[in-house]
Amino acid sequence: MKKWILLMLLALVAVAVVGSRGSTFFEQRSSSTTIERIPVETSEPQTKLKELNSALQVSADNLLTHIQKLNFQRYTTKERSLTRTYITTELTKFGWKPKLEKFSEGVNIFAERGGTDKSAKAIIVAAHYDTVAFSPGADDNASGVAVVLEVARLLGSHSTPRTLQLAFFDKEEAGLLGSQAFVSKKARLQNLGGAIVMDMVGYACYTVGCQKYPAGLPVTPPSDKGDFLAVVGDIEHLPLLNAFQSSLNKQKSNLPPVLILPIPFKGLLTPDTLRSDHAPFWYQGVGAVLVTDTANLRTPHYHQPSDVPITIERSFFTGAAQIVVNTTTALLEKNELLETQPPS
Repeated sequence: MKKWILLMLLALVAVAVVGSRGSTFFEQRSSSTTIERIPVETSEPQTKLKELNSALQVSADNLLTHIQKLNFQRYTTKERSLTRTYITTELTKFGWKPKLEKFSEGVNIFAERGGTDKSAKAIIVAAHYDTVAFSPGADDNASGVAVVLEVARLLGSHSTPRTLQLAFFDKEEAGLLGSQAFVSKKARLQNLGGAIVMDMVGYACYTVGCQKYPAGLPVTPPSDKGDFLAVVGDIEHLPLLNAFQSSLNKQKSNLPPVLILPIPFKGLLTPDTLRSDHAPFWYQGVGAVLVTDTANLRTPHYHQPSDVPITIERSFFTGAAQIVVNTTTALLEKNELLETQPPS
């Protein structure tokens, strides 16, 4: 993930912040800025989804094992090849059939599990697997890779109306090259309903002042502690953000709070929100969210040799993964959710 100042956009957009208990961090400035929510289904469908979520519990041990296995610099051609071997081996073990997709600067990994409703658009869950030089990238971005692998384990054999796709992008650190190559194949985007992209989801800090914000922030900061997960989405595709917000209302209180940030004009006014692999999807008119721990605004290990497994905060990381799994499951189960989004 390139160095970016995620929360500078708060001066320009409406902010909805939802905790795992439904609490808000920011006071709403105006009723006109309230995000329109999709009506929540009731009765039997919701009961089924609640039961399903309770059965799809992430494993902290599995997540941390992936982090340990990827505890090496993933920068050179050889190192990235070793990383691909690990990822494809794990996917195969979970019953997936991964494909290597070469482009001029690197190799992406793609896998797909078909849904039962061929008319329903697919959901893709993704993360980049490369690092900068000299950094083992435990948080950036072995944490994201680990969560995608956990999604693969939990949902690989589970039947849902929507198709589930997985992607592991190469060369994000060189300028989003892998995700740009991925979305350049226009045919694959025609039946894609949305993308969940993770970039750094494993670091939390709980001391006063450890979470940084831009100078002159026009609203009261949500917290002086780095204990929340941020979800950044294109305002033109609110159903994806609504899905995170809706699923939070049903999740256990021990999960991290979530800061939900809708971005207007595909980030034109806030270019610092475009420096990860969700951005190429936005450029192609596909709804995408970035799930992140806010990177350099929180962790002192960003792009450093010190970004090692011991710095991952187990409880926060596990909770972040569970939020992604629960929201992905809701999106895969709710056939109508993304079909209502406005055209780009």
